Amino acid sequence: MCSTEECSHGLKNCIYVFALVGHLSMHRHKQRAGKEGQVLHRSKRGWVWNQFFVIEEYTGPDPVLVGRLHSDVDSGDGNIKYILSGEGAGTIFVIDDKTGNIHATKTLDREEQAQYTLTAQAVARDTNKPLEPPSEFIVKVQDINDNPPEFLHGPYYARVPEMSNVGTSVMQVTATDADDPTYGNSARLVYSILQGQPYFSVEPQTGIIRTALPNMDREARQEYDVVIQAKDMGGHMGGLSGTTEVKITLTDVNDNPPKFPQSVYPMSVSEDKVPGEEVGRLKAKDPDLGDNGLVNYRLIDGDGMSMFELTTDSETREAVIKLKKPVDFETKRSYTLKVEGSNPHVDPQFLAWGPYKDEATIKISVEDADEPPVFVAPSYTFEVEENAPEGTLVGRVHAKDTDVANNPVRYMIPRYTDVEQFFSINSEDGMITTTRPLDRETQAWHNISVSATEIDTKVRVNIKVKDVNDNPPEFATNNEVLMCETVAPGKVIETVSAVDKDEMAHRQHFTFSLAPEVAHNHNFSLKDNRDSTASIYDVYYLPIEINDNGFPAMSSTNTLTIRVCSCDSKDTILSCNVEPYVLPAGLSTGALIAILACIVILLAIVVLFVALRRQKKEPLIVFEEEDIRENIITYDDEGGGEEDTEAFDIATLQNPDGANGFLPRKDIKPELQYPIRPGIGRPAANSVDVDDFIKTRIAEADSDPTAPPYDSIQIYGYEGRGSLAGSLSSLESVTTESDLDYDYLQSWGPRFKKLADLERERERYKQIKRKC
Repeated sequence: MCSTEECSHGLKNCIYVFALVGHLSMHRHKQRAGKEGQVLHRSKRGWVWNQFFVIEEYTGPDPVLVGRLHSDVDSGDGNIKYILSGEGAGTIFVIDDKTGNIHATKTLDREEQAQYTLTAQAVARDTNKPLEPPSEFIVKVQDINDNPPEFLHGPYYARVPEMSNVGTSVMQVTATDADDPTYGNSARLVYSILQGQPYFSVEPQTGIIRTALPNMDREARQEYDVVIQAKDMGGHMGGLSGTTEVKITLTDVNDNPPKFPQSVYPMSVSEDKVPGEEVGRLKAKDPDLGDNGLVNYRLIDGDGMSMFELTTDSETREAVIKLKKPVDFETKRSYTLKVEGSNPHVDPQFLAWGPYKDEATIKISVEDADEPPVFVAPSYTFEVEENAPEGTLVGRVHAKDTDVANNPVRYMIPRYTDVEQFFSINSEDGMITTTRPLDRETQAWHNISVSATEIDTKVRVNIKVKDVNDNPPEFATNNEVLMCETVAPGKVIETVSAVDKDEMAHRQHFTFSLAPEVAHNHNFSLKDNRDSTASIYDVYYLPIEINDNGFPAMSSTNTLTIRVCSCDSKDTILSCNVEPYVLPAGLSTGALIAILACIVILLAIVVLFVALRRQKKEPLIVFEEEDIRENIITYDDEGGGEEDTEAFDIATLQNPDGANGFLPRKDIKPELQYPIRPGIGRPAANSVDVDDFIKTRIAEADSDPTAPPYDSIQIYGYEGRGSLAGSLSSLESVTTESDLDYDYLQSWGPRFKKLADLERERERYKQIKRKC
């Protein structure tokens, strides 16, 4: 074994080189010699080394000597050259090629790279021929405590329930150290608490934080800032340390009952407040949060429980006292309520700390308000006779002031309730009187209001107008009565009844009698049925007097119109006289208007019809001269000349049976008729051969010297051959109307001049018709 200088450049540690490789080589040579049976001599090993060590973070002025390489073949004459290669060779590590000394030129950090692998070789300086095979060695960077512990995930946040027991785990914190944990105590950490005592503690080896005090109250303090330290070197002096902050929050539990700040709450309410209005509020304090601090309220006692009610404001969580019924200062001036506030959610763990409820008393005083006068009755109903004179007393209303002051009351009638001002009222005593006579038949009831002021208050007053018998009775209906002319004397033809605008008193009825002017008429009679009806016997125009038996008695004469009608044997009315039997009936205004309207409509229809007829008779084209077209005869066929004025009847050709008889001429009867020659044959009577029939008739015509061929078929393909006028046939007329020219007709004489004018006007009319 060889080594470097014992202490070099002031280093605290010495570097040792172990000759392990040489021992291994000698052992292998002995094994080989034993196997071959030969005596082997140990060869001298050139390299005696294995690994070097260098301390990290060296900051001296000179390079650090890592180690020295030496070969046995090196005689010190400088012929051997040492070569170094591998990690950091030439940059971090340099070698003296003559002496083999290896130096570190830079500061090394084990946390960046813990070791370096290098290769050394000895060669001849002049030829660079290797004298020894290359060998590897390792340079290890020896650790020093140059890295403090670090908390990689800080700061930390933790939560723990309030009132937790001592030793309750809060959380665990862990620090890391970059130094070598296998070398010395550089990475051996110990935890301690620097801030947060005496509330919390930390386990030195694990870093678990625990509670250190009992009954930590969130309501007293909610958050704690704890500082934890981690120190290496086992916590001994000289070790490096790191710290982190832990923010610990106490969570809420229901450990506090609700509490009213006051035991008695005074409130007041005015007597003019309406039910539903708020009287006051109160709130029990509970320092707990959320559901733990929720408080429910209820009324549990007091003489005002029927007059007031309690609700909870969902936003402010206050108990709201509201008026349930109207209060009256004059009746009761104060009320007492007892309110309870309690937690609906109680933690069984803290049940023994209860009770979780509290009580308070509310004293409510009723305040006096200037209330309006109050009428003795909610409404009034009076009666007054119709036609009573002005100033007649109707009745009296009375109101009183319920306030302690008892101020006087003033009365008035609002005009909108008595528009026509039938009534007036005394403003001091409330006496109501009429201002004019009243008519029950015009308005039976008068509904007015009376105001009573200190503060305006109204009461309804209903005034009924009492009836006076000032209207005579009259027929209930004014319908006409129809009577058969053959009715037997004494038969009832109608029963009449009466009505009266006045009120009918009990047992009051109508009586009927004939008017004095017809009392002795023998054509009719009337029977009073004593039930406010009367029966009529045989009557025409019948004046009837009706009496109502009232006080004073009123009567009237009403005329009943009866028409005499013709009836069948079953007394079914067939027709009636248009006019009453005695007096002629005049037409009503409506009937006259209807008749006049019908006459006007009929006249309008006649005038319209005549106008349409005139319009149809007017010609479409008016000629200055006489229209001669009515003398023109249109022929659809062409016949046998000027003397033939009748069209040829072809029915004979369609019915060959008609050829059996002899057909004489229609215009001139021949003097002699020759019999048919027996040698000429005729077709059979039932023959339908038209060709044979024509041939037979031609033969007969040819053999008759006295008669022209009146029944022969004449075909005119063209007329007037050789004539200067040309053909007049419509068969060969020009088809286009625009090519027609009638001026040449004027040269033929006065007869054709009129024809040319007529055809020219006819063409103009056709053109106008096409445009339309």
